Amino acid sequence: MKHIILTGGGTAGHVTPNIALVPRLKELGYQISYIGSYGGIEKKLIEEKGIPYYGISSGKLRRYFDLKNFSDPFRVMKGFAEADRLMKKLKPDVVFSKGGFVSVPVVRAASLNHIPVIIHESDMTPGLANKLCIRPASKVCCNFPETVSSLPAGKAVLTGTPIRSELKEGNAAAGLDFCGFRSGKPVLMIIGGSQGAAAINDSVRRILPKLLPDFQVVHLCGKDKLDTSLTDVEGYRQFEYINEELPDLFAMADIVISRAGANAICELLALKKPNLLIPLSTNASRGDQILNARSFEKQGFSMVMEEAKVTDESLLAAIRNLYEKREEKIAAMAAASHIDSIEIITELIENCVNK
Repeated sequence: MKHIILTGGGTAGHVTPNIALVPRLKELGYQISYIGSYGGIEKKLIEEKGIPYYGISSGKLRRYFDLKNFSDPFRVMKGFAEADRLMKKLKPDVVFSKGGFVSVPVVRAASLNHIPVIIHESDMTPGLANKLCIRPASKVCCNFPETVSSLPAGKAVLTGTPIRSELKEGNAAAGLDFCGFRSGKPVLMIIGGSQGAAAINDSVRRILPKLLPDFQVVHLCGKDKLDTSLTDVEGYRQFEYINEELPDLFAMADIVISRAGANAICELLALKKPNLLIPLSTNASRGDQILNARSFEKQGFSMVMEEAKVTDESLLAAIRNLYEKREEKIAAMAAASHIDSIEIITELIENCVNK
C-alpha cells in the first residue's frame, strides 16, 4: 500500500488543509500517518480523525531576539533526529507538508532519506519555515498567482487551498438550534483564529449592546478567551473553538468577521460568506495577512480594516456596511474562477509516488 506522511502544525490553519486531503487520499489507496509536535493543536485534530500520529520535538525559528532563541535550536535538532528515525521506521513513499515550524525537520529528514516532498504555501509570500523547505521540495503548491512567479521555475504550481468538503454541507437550522438562536434575525459570526484575537474580542464585546438589537452573534474567541460575564446574554454565544458543528455555524452566518490567514479566507470564499477581514498587524506578524486581505479586497470578495484602526465605532460601522453590501460580495465570490485544489494536489502526490 502507498504510504504518505502529512505534516504541519502550530495553528489550525496548518492542519485543516491536510485534513481536507484525507478522504481523497484514502480513495486513492494511501496509508496515512501524521507527524506533528508533541502538544500542538494538530495532535488533537488529527487523532480525532483516527490517523496514526507521531510527535516530535519542535522549536520556533525567530527573526527577532528572544531568550528561547538559545534553546530552540536544540529542540529543532532533536526534532530532526526524531523525524529521521520515523522516516526509517515508517518508510513513506511521499511527504506532504502544510508548513509551520514542526514541518522543517520532517521535510529535511525526508530529503535526507531520498523521500519526495511536496509543500504547500497558503500565503502570498512564503513564511520562514516554508522558505527553509523550498530547496528540498519536489513541488511547491501555491494559493496566489503572485506567489508562483516569485518561486523557482518548475517547482511552483498554482493549486489553491484544499477545503474540507464537510464545510459545504452545513445545516443553518442545526446551527441556529445549537446556538439557541431564532430564525429570521441576521447572524454575525466572529472568528479569531485558534489563538484568538484579543483586540477583536474586546471590541466586539464592548459593542454588543448596539449589535444585539440587529444581529445574533456567535463568537469563536480562541483558547482561554471566554468572558464568563456574558454567558447568559441573549443572542450571544461564545466558544473557544468549534470543530464538528462548524459547518452548521457557517451555514447560518449571514456575515463574518475574521483574521486573514489564507486558509480562513479561502474557506470564506468557497462558502461565499460576506466578510470583514482584520489582518494581523506587522507588529505581530511578517505582514502576510495584510497582503492576503488586500488581494481579496481588490477582487471584491472582502472588506478590510487594519487592526490599528479598529475602534468600537469604526467596527460597528463596518459591520453594518458589510451587511448592507452582502449581496454585492456574494456576487463577486460567485463569479470568481475556482479550481479543484484537492484533485490537483493529489495528482502531484501521485506523480511523485509513481516516478
